[in-house]
Amino acid sequence: MLPGSVSRLLNDYSNECADTGGPTGQISLVDARQAPREQRVRACVLHDGYGRVHLIVPESGLVDLERINIELSRELRCLPLQEQQALMAKCGWQELPVIPNLNGLPVIVDPSVYELDKLCVASDSPDKMLQVDQSVFAWLMKRVRAKSLSCLVRLPQIRVNHSDPQQDSDQIKQAIQSFTTLRIQKRLEDTLEMPPLPETARRIIKLRVDPDAGVSDLADIVETDPSLAAQLVSWARSSFYAAPGKIRSVQDAIVRVLGFELVMNLAMGLSLGRTLNLPKDAAEGYTPYWEQAVWTATLCGALTTAMPKEKRPEYGLTYLAGLLHNYGYLVLAHVFPPHFSLVCRSVEVNRQVDPENCEHHLLGITREQIGSMLMKVWNMPEEIVTALRYQKNPFYTGEYAAYASLLFLAQQLLRQKGVSDGPVQPIPQSLWETLGLDPETAEKVISELLAMSEEMQALANNLQTAV
Repeated sequence: MLPGSVSRLLNDYSNECADTGGPTGQISLVDARQAPREQRVRACVLHDGYGRVHLIVPESGLVDLERINIELSRELRCLPLQEQQALMAKCGWQELPVIPNLNGLPVIVDPSVYELDKLCVASDSPDKMLQVDQSVFAWLMKRVRAKSLSCLVRLPQIRVNHSDPQQDSDQIKQAIQSFTTLRIQKRLEDTLEMPPLPETARRIIKLRVDPDAGVSDLADIVETDPSLAAQLVSWARSSFYAAPGKIRSVQDAIVRVLGFELVMNLAMGLSLGRTLNLPKDAAEGYTPYWEQAVWTATLCGALTTAMPKEKRPEYGLTYLAGLLHNYGYLVLAHVFPPHFSLVCRSVEVNRQVDPENCEHHLLGITREQIGSMLMKVWNMPEEIVTALRYQKNPFYTGEYAAYASLLFLAQQLLRQKGVSDGPVQPIPQSLWETLGLDPETAEKVISELLAMSEEMQALANNLQTAV
C-alpha cells in the first residue's frame, strides 16, 4: 500500500492525465534489496543563511558541493542531522523523501536523473522503495519548478589509489602543488612540515626490537610522561577489565591487567594521538575520533584472538593498527587546513559513499595514503604501515595482509552495527579465508563487545578528555 501522501500525488497526476489525454505513469512499492542500483535516487537538504534547498541526485555518484555553490553563488552545506531527523519525522519517512512536494522546499535536480526510465526512491518503510516512472517524476518536477544543475561526479571517475603505495608520494606532492597555485597562503615547505616522532614513541619502537626488554624498562618509559602514565593506570582500573584489587602504578597495570604488549602499543598509540590536534571543523554527525579508535582497536584484538593460531598475527600490533587506523584523518587536517573544511562539507552531503571518495576528489589523495606515509617516515613497524595503507582494499594479499584485512573486517562489522560511519561493503570470501574466520564467529565476537558498550564508551571518553 502506498503512503497516503504519495497516493494523493498519484491521484492528482492520474486526474490531470485523464483531463489532457496524456499517458499515465506508475508508482509502485518494491523490495529495497531488489531495487536496481542504477535506478536508485536519493535526496539531501542543503542550507545556508538564505534558506534550504532540496537536492535530488543518483545514489551512485558524489555530490560536488563546491560546484553547486559556485553556480548559485551561495555557501550551502548539508543540513545538520538533528534538523534532518525533524524534517523526516514531519514527513513520516525513514529517509529524506525524494518527492519534493512533501516538504515544500526549492528543488535542484542533477540532469542525469531525467535520463532514467524508472527511479527507485526511499519510502516510509525501511525495507521498501518506491519505483517511479520518469513521466511521473517529470510531472512532479514541473509542479515545483525544479532547477536543473549538473553537480554529480560519477564514482568510476574517482580513481582512489588502493594498491600502489609507490605513487603516494607523487600524489601528495601534486595535491599540495595544485593548492599552492590556487594561492594557499602558506609556503609549500611550510605546508609539508610534519611534527617529529614523539620521544615516548621513539623509545617504545627501540624497546620493541630489544630482546632483553622487560616490564621495568617499559614502565620507566611510560613514567617519564606523567599524563600518559595516569592514563594507562586509569585504563587498567576501568570496569572493562574488572581487575581485582587496586591498581596503584604503571607496573601494576602492566603485570596484573593489561600485559606488556598491550601497554607498549597502547602507550605508542596515545603518544602519537597527542602529536596532532583533533580538527575543530569535523564532519557533523560522525563518530568521534577516539571513540572510533577504541572500538576498532578492541575489535581487531578480539578478532585476532578468535583466529586460528597458525594464522594469527601479533595481537599488540593488530590492536595498535586499530588504534591508529584513522590517523590519516588528523594528518589531512594538519597538512591541508584551508581545504579540510571542504572535505568535511563534502563528506556530510555524501554519506552514501566512503569518505575516501570525497578526499580523493577534492585533494587527490586519501587519509589512508598520507597516514601510511607518515608511519613510514616515522619508522613505525612495517605491519602498521601496511595495515593503514591497505585497510580499504579487501583483496590485498601481500606481506602483512592479515593486519589490513583485520582493519577492513572490523570497520565493516562496526558499520553493520551502526557503531561506526560509512556505507557497508560486502566482505569477500577470500578475506574470511585469509584470516581463518567465518561470519558466525565474527558475529559472536562483536556481539560480546556490544554487550559491553557502556564500558567501551567510558574508555573512549577517558581518551577524549585526556589527549
